Amino acid sequence: MGEGAILPIVPLTARDLGASVSAAAFVVTLIGVGSLVSNVPASLITTRFGERRAMVGASLWAALAMLLCMYARDLVVFSLAILMIGMSAAVFNLARLSWLAEAVPVPYRARALSTLGGVLRIGLFVGPFVAAAAIHAFGALAAYGVGVVVLVVGAFVARAAGDLPAHEGAGASRRTPLRLTQVLREHRRVFATVGLGVVLIAAVRASRQGIVPLWAEHIGLGAASVSLIYGLSNAVDMLVFYPAGRRMDLRGRRAVAVPSMMIMGSALLAVPFTHSAPTLLAAALLIGFGNGIGSGLVMTLGVDHAPAHARTQFLGVWRLLSDVGATAGPLLLSVIAAAAPLAAAIASIGGIAFAGAAAFSRWVPRAAPRAPGSPPPPS
Repeated sequence: MGEGAILPIVPLTARDLGASVSAAAFVVTLIGVGSLVSNVPASLITTRFGERRAMVGASLWAALAMLLCMYARDLVVFSLAILMIGMSAAVFNLARLSWLAEAVPVPYRARALSTLGGVLRIGLFVGPFVAAAAIHAFGALAAYGVGVVVLVVGAFVARAAGDLPAHEGAGASRRTPLRLTQVLREHRRVFATVGLGVVLIAAVRASRQGIVPLWAEHIGLGAASVSLIYGLSNAVDMLVFYPAGRRMDLRGRRAVAVPSMMIMGSALLAVPFTHSAPTLLAAALLIGFGNGIGSGLVMTLGVDHAPAHARTQFLGVWRLLSDVGATAGPLLLSVIAAAAPLAAAIASIGGIAFAGAAAFSRWVPRAAPRAPGSPPPPS
């Protein structure tokens, strides 16, 4: 909710502080940049202080950053505050994932992490509406006030969650944490195979955010139609996370990973053949459905492969791979669109989706993982 509350207002604030249109767009990307460069440090922080303290600290750090956004009087300070928000997101998301990895029994893991992905989508969806009410009452900067309040509440929620019981592997990890180079060396095959699929799915997911608005403008649709299509696609995205998680627990990760990428790839390839609001809406709904059934997939795969004695270090690298893909996808879309028709750029992202489906089909096991000696997963 906190992130969703401020995202629509960040470029407008940057413009008010004197940024050009391109500079304002760059400021928005600083959230992703902050997360990208902080994933590995986040693993060190979480290992050193534990999941609960890391989540509390990251929430308060982000609240401080949003206060700076409210009172910034020049673009440099505002940009640094936005970068701080991305840094806090890296720490909070990693600590939260590591906490759930230990707290949730293996047979329920995919359902838990799909729900985590689902509530993230719900928060991003609800946040702008809460911020809109605050802006209407108190002015544009009230969106950051909403973010501050929500993040402080989040810090108390994280604190109330409590520390996990000390597991032998986790405790050993915190006493003698492995070097990052050792984690990379020991798990290089996973990073080079399933990790490649993670990079590809992240690239497709990040690119899809711009594809629908860009194509809508290309075929002459107005802003109201674009907003409606985009909102309905996100609504479908939000609604299917739990059934997808249940299927992953019962049928294995591949049973969702491959269809998710193939559905998105097919829908993206269909976008250049749409020429009206109804046909683009159909493609956008299919994109939302494909993305929604993959809710929590990247996190689940990361936790499945993470060793207990180096979980946070492994997940830090895993999130780094995801952020690399999320950064590279929109960049590739813009580069191809600059040199070729927009339809070709969109088709290239569709092709990446099919490449991701092939990677997951090749390297993700068919069966869901089980804890040693555990019974079959409950229905």
